[in-house]
Amino acid sequence: MGVPASPPLAGDSEPLDAGLCIRPFERADEAEVLALWQASGLLRPWNDPRKDIERKLTEQPELFLVASLPGRPVVGTAMAGYDGHRGWVYYLAVAADLRGRAIGRRLMHEVEQRLLAVGCPKVNLMVRSDNAQVLAFYDRLGYGRDASVSLGKRLIPDL
Repeated sequence: MGVPASPPLAGDSEPLDAGLCIRPFERADEAEVLALWQASGLLRPWNDPRKDIERKLTEQPELFLVASLPGRPVVGTAMAGYDGHRGWVYYLAVAADLRGRAIGRRLMHEVEQRLLAVGCPKVNLMVRSDNAQVLAFYDRLGYGRDASVSLGKRLIPDL
């Protein structure tokens, strides 16, 4: 399904109005998705992204989205989930040569619409505290910084 054009935000250069398609992830996308995540600096040595993909495909796979353009099957991704209390967004990434063209904003809009459709009242996400560019992106989308600290504990080691 194609996504309608969005009005530009501060920081957008030329939004991509024609040809952008946002759709659920397909297994054939895996190599390009992994390459995008690697190029975007999203991967960490203690976390196996292939296992993250496999886990996501067993739970709400319709919330794992890929943005594509004609001739470029993967130019962006967003992985989301809803646990009945909060929605979460992970692995938002856009190809470096296409940043500032509204792809990330359109992916987030689609995620928000899909979460709303299942009754999700609030979306949370995590951004590394030193990533000023991404924090500014989410600020422009209306996301505020919660007064909380993210904690984690790995129950199943990936590596």
